Parts: sequence; structure tokens; C-alpha cells
Amino acid sequence: MKVIILSAGQGKRLLPLTSRKPKCLIDINGKSVLEWQVETLAGAGIHDIVVVTGYGAEKVQELVQRHLGYYGVRTHFNPDYATSDNLISCWKARDEMKGDFILLNGDTLFEPAVIETLLDCTRAPITVTVSSKEKYDSDDMKVISQGGRLAKIGKDLPLGAVSAESIGMIYFRDKGPEIFRNALDKAVQDPESKNRWYLSVIDSIAQEQTVMTCSITGLKWCEIDYPKDLKLAEPVVAAIEMHARKHGVHDAFNGHGLMHAHGRAR
Repeated sequence: MKVIILSAGQGKRLLPLTSRKPKCLIDINGKSVLEWQVETLAGAGIHDIVVVTGYGAEKVQELVQRHLGYYGVRTHFNPDYATSDNLISCWKARDEMKGDFILLNGDTLFEPAVIETLLDCTRAPITVTVSSKEKYDSDDMKVISQGGRLAKIGKDLPLGAVSAESIGMIYFRDKGPEIFRNALDKAVQDPESKNRWYLSVIDSIAQEQTVMTCSITGLKWCEIDYPKDLKLAEPVVAAIEMHARKHGVHDAFNGHGLMHAHGRAR
């Protein structure tokens, strides 16, 4: 199992915290967002992780070489990060999309139960991880689903029809990677693709083929968009630490010992 993490953006809404480093390297309780993600994935037995970099790429590369490379982490640079959105980051990394993989936003933190739930959720070629709440705001990536099948995904959907929000984690399996690669190739033919999110491609696919959703409502996760989100992330990283201590992941992670035995091998 491979995980591709989209971490090319600066995170301008987090300024001045991101004036000298990318969003994925912001500190939360002593570790960067990227380190928390890798620790969670390592605890689930995942040790093939590609980080798509852009802004501050050299600092991410330094962290990987110094510490995270031991856990199967490597980088893939998007030279167009400053003039494009994450659809282009996906397209630049399309050669990594062979075999089953998870596409993860670089600002999403989640407790280990989230990824375990996703991997056991459906056998669909493409599965979007979602979470429901009482009220949605303009910045949420909203989802309309029918019987678990994705109907629409986007920020501007009618609130009365919204059933959940995407957490920024999508599972591609079986024919899913090929479907996504082909859709990306088609999307980038449009000059406006540089301004689009990759989830617009998922929305297009869902109009022609079955894309399923997997609800992780009730489990801990958060998205780091604004300074206030750093506080909201604390319960999530606490859950990661609790799981790590219970399964012996924390000590091994900090001691550079990869835990194949404490999570299902992926």
C-alpha cells in the first residue's frame, strides 16, 4: 500500500507561521504535521509514502533525509506549485499512481482508526472518506451522496442537500488508479486546470462511474487551515499518541524502528 501526500502548498492562511516553512512542517505538540501523519501511517503498517513538495521543498527534503526516510518516505517535487492548485500536484505525481494507493491532503490529521476504517470500508475502485456534522461552512469540501454512492463533491453545493464533507483522504484500488490517471490526463488539457482542485476530477468521475463514500463520523480528525485549527488538532494528536503507546509505536518511531508488526502490513 502506498500513500501520496499532497504537501506542495505554503498555507498562506497560516501566515506568519508559514513565512519560512510550508504548512506540513508547522509544529503541533513537538512534531510537524508531516511527522504526525507518518507516525500514524507507520503504525498502520504503511511504509511507502510519497510527499509531493513545492514551497519549502528543501526543508521537507531535509526532514526526510534526517529522519523520515527510514519509514519509506520520499519526495516528489512539483515545480509549478506557485502557479497551480493541487490538481497539478496530482498530475505531476501520476507515475506514482500504480497499484492501490491512498491520496492524502498534507493538512489532514487523523487518528489511526480513520485509516483502518477506510481500508475495511468498501471494495469500490474509488472511495472518498467523509465525515458528517450539523452545520457546514463555505470552506468545507461538501459531499452529496445517495446510499453511500458519491453524487457530487465541491465547496458550492446547496446546503440542504449536503450529507457530509470530505476529509481529504481518498482510497484508489483495483481499477481506481488507472481511472484517476486517465481523468487527470484529460483534465490537464484544459488551461484552467491549474486553478482546479483534484476533487473536481473526482466529481467528474462520479458522474460516469461509481465512486463510493466511507463515513468516519465520530472518529477524530482535523484539517489545518487557520491558526485556530492548531488548538483543534490537539485531541487528534493525543489520540495518535495514545494509540502509539498502546501498540509500542511511539518509542519505536522516535528510535527509528519501523513497526511492521504493530499494524497490518500494507
